[in-house]
Amino acid sequence: MIRVLLADDQSLVRAGFRALLGAQPDIEVAGEAADGDEALAKVRELRPDVVLMDIRMPLLDGLAATRRITGEPELRDVKVVMLTTFQLDEYVFEAIRSGASGFLVKHTEPEELVRAVRAVVKGDALLSPSVTRRLIAEFAARSKEPAAAGELARLTDREREVMALVGIGLSNEEIARRLVVSPLTAKTHVSRTMVKLGARDRAQLVVLAYESGLVRPGWLG
Repeated sequence: MIRVLLADDQSLVRAGFRALLGAQPDIEVAGEAADGDEALAKVRELRPDVVLMDIRMPLLDGLAATRRITGEPELRDVKVVMLTTFQLDEYVFEAIRSGASGFLVKHTEPEELVRAVRAVVKGDALLSPSVTRRLIAEFAARSKEPAAAGELARLTDREREVMALVGIGLSNEEIARRLVVSPLTAKTHVSRTMVKLGARDRAQLVVLAYESGLVRPGWLG
């Protein structure tokens, strides 16, 4: 079972998500929280697989709560998905850098929400390619000079190539077509790259691709 924690200050939103997710045979709503402090406490207590975290909440906002969750080694396996009203919410960029595995808009279609919860647990891409590219464009607009690329030395040439393709927003299937390999092989390369660099998920791999200088602003085409 995939155990999900719902963190949102609106009880109606939580009720809707609970009804939708609780109806799935492989998903269990483990708990709810109405603010960031409560969300952090519930994550420590319940250790859910996924937290659906609203960005704007009282006491401790979702961004700060996410940073604390992803900063605790014992909570490393907990995936945080940010919930926002707008696709280009001003905090989304910082949320990804803080360790969130992606984000969803609250008016996401029900089947997309369920698919997203399952995908993030498997470590697959949560964001659609179009949303990923908007996120990358935002990162490119705000990025500073790239950090030293020393960490990339532990990657093979093919893994660096794959990381660059992830960095410009390609899905595993698109990477497979570009490199003329199977989707499974592309996914394996992505997974190995994440492990070597200590990336929690694909979203952080995108950030690392920019921060290392492997991908530069303007490469979006």
